[in-house]
Amino acid sequence: MLLILLLFAQAALAQTFTLPQVQELAKQNYPLIRQKALIEQTRDISIANLQKGFLPQFSVGGQATYQSEVTRVKIPVSGVNIDPLSKDQYRIVTDVNQTIYDGGLIKQQKNLQQLNAGVEEQKLEVQLYQLRERINTIYLGILFIDDQLQQTVLIKKDIETGIKKVEAQISNGVAFKSYLNTLKAELLKADQRSIELSSTRSALVETLSLFIGQTIAADAKFEAPSVSAFGTSDISRPELNLFQAQQKLFDGQYGLIQSRNKPRAGFFVQGGYGRPGLNMLENKFSFFYTTGVRLSWNFGGLYTAKKERELIEINKKNIGLQQDAFLLNTNAQLKQQQGEINKITLLIQKDDEIIELRRKVKEASNAQLENGVITANDYLREVNAEDQARQTRILHQTQLLQAKMNYLTIQGK
Repeated sequence: MLLILLLFAQAALAQTFTLPQVQELAKQNYPLIRQKALIEQTRDISIANLQKGFLPQFSVGGQATYQSEVTRVKIPVSGVNIDPLSKDQYRIVTDVNQTIYDGGLIKQQKNLQQLNAGVEEQKLEVQLYQLRERINTIYLGILFIDDQLQQTVLIKKDIETGIKKVEAQISNGVAFKSYLNTLKAELLKADQRSIELSSTRSALVETLSLFIGQTIAADAKFEAPSVSAFGTSDISRPELNLFQAQQKLFDGQYGLIQSRNKPRAGFFVQGGYGRPGLNMLENKFSFFYTTGVRLSWNFGGLYTAKKERELIEINKKNIGLQQDAFLLNTNAQLKQQQGEINKITLLIQKDDEIIELRRKVKEASNAQLENGVITANDYLREVNAEDQARQTRILHQTQLLQAKMNYLTIQGK
């Protein structure tokens, strides 16, 4: 919680964001994160209820009966008169049972609740991890537009330089006013591009603001993420933790099968009031009680225990196969992303060479425009050619950054 507060404070003060910061804020603000507390509450309540299985268990029952015949003692005994029991009989009884030994059943049930909660939490982590890809896409979109806006500033400077030169030529009577209008129209097109890019950026920033649950200023800065450490194929995805949690849950079920088939012992007390009491020779209402130790052993579970273990083993193998398939697909994705990274890296090297050549051609055309050798259209063609080369490099840089981020996301880092 302290980390989240610090992140919010930093964002509010400087309005400068990093990708890890945005990812963490989005995760903490995502509605699904609240399920974690519900999972923990469910686990704690279930365990608390299971723990009460060791508390004394009380029950109260009663009955009133009438029977057609009762036992009579017809053997005469000198000096003794044995009255027969009444045909209407009454009894109210309280039973108290205290578990002494349950074969570890409650312990295993509590363990299963812990393991099941672990599985649910890992499922939640898998869902939350998928949020990273959406945040990455939005964040990269903002960075891409910021680079394009910077490039728009550069091309506007080149056009404005051409306008100044043509205005000077018009003043000297060596250029047509149509040349100036051509350059001004191109400058307006650059302004239009800035408006479109700024509008798209605002929409992306508002979307990101919705995900992180706080307002982002229009002039907020977004730092480009630093990604490195490629070439390793270590995978630490939350799906792997989910597979492990599921395996542990099945292991816990083994212990439950064993505990169910063990003997159980408990202490009991039965007390009551009725007619007759425990003395069947006295036909009157009286209090009575019985106490002792009770032992029980149900052998019915032994018939199915072997098959239940076989089913658990099948389920464990199924989870193992799912994990193997996941690792295979993930490693294939890593190979694909590595190939994409290598390809785009080579393209950027060529982009740099093209930009350098286009820059030299533009500078030459700039001098030629000043000397009246070429027209404004010729100059714009070279300016746009350099602009296109720089935009291509921006696109490739963004694609490279995305490929690297995808690589790390696939790895789970």
